[in-house]
Amino acid sequence: MIELIPAIDIIDGKCVRLSQGDYDSKKVYNENPVEVALELEAHGIRRLHVVDLDGAASHHVVNYRTLEQIAVRTSLIIDFGGGVKSDEDLVIAFENGAQMVTGGSIAVKNPELFCKWLQMYGSEKIILGADVKEHKIAVNGWKDESGCELFPFLKDYVEKGVRKVICTDISCDGMLQGPSIALYKEILEHHPELYLIASGGVSCADDIRHLEVVGIPAVIFGKALYEGRITFKELENFVS
Repeated sequence: MIELIPAIDIIDGKCVRLSQGDYDSKKVYNENPVEVALELEAHGIRRLHVVDLDGAASHHVVNYRTLEQIAVRTSLIIDFGGGVKSDEDLVIAFENGAQMVTGGSIAVKNPELFCKWLQMYGSEKIILGADVKEHKIAVNGWKDESGCELFPFLKDYVEKGVRKVICTDISCDGMLQGPSIALYKEILEHHPELYLIASGGVSCADDIRHLEVVGIPAVIFGKALYEGRITFKELENFVS
């Protein structure tokens, strides 16, 4: 069964969503992300993806207090990303309740440091973030496109021990027009051993079912839930 991983994206301590990573498209869904996390937990969700969008833009972790509040108030397994650029940032994330940390920009800009984290903490705790725009990896909260091509990037890190990857097709993210299923299938054809977490574009429960049918291990979604296109009852059907 596909693992459901709702996303809580944070700006100024509030639960927000963007469209295609555009900060000007910010929409606030709840002033208190802890309330969102508690409601998710009450409906059977066990895993949460928390993104510090302020951190992603400012190159260091910012919203760690919100992470801590969610971790203290719930028993959710939290993976945290956004602004994790140094050893200090990584320690802050783990000390404030993250069980896993996702590194995206750091894996492009400082691969030696990312690989050190992978060796120190292991492939269960360190997730590779592969945020993609036209098959190129994007960095810095998706504001910049790197020269890294997706498939060589993945191959290199799989060989270095990465086992969990969050892949977001930026063109789909927040657009509610369906996920990039063909892209995810292609990734798994190349790397069937990966625990691939699809992210971006989920618009309804049928999108999640389609990902499940083609064998995608896990899915991140947010806007469809906050906009009421996916109901909590439908989530319960997946997790029961």
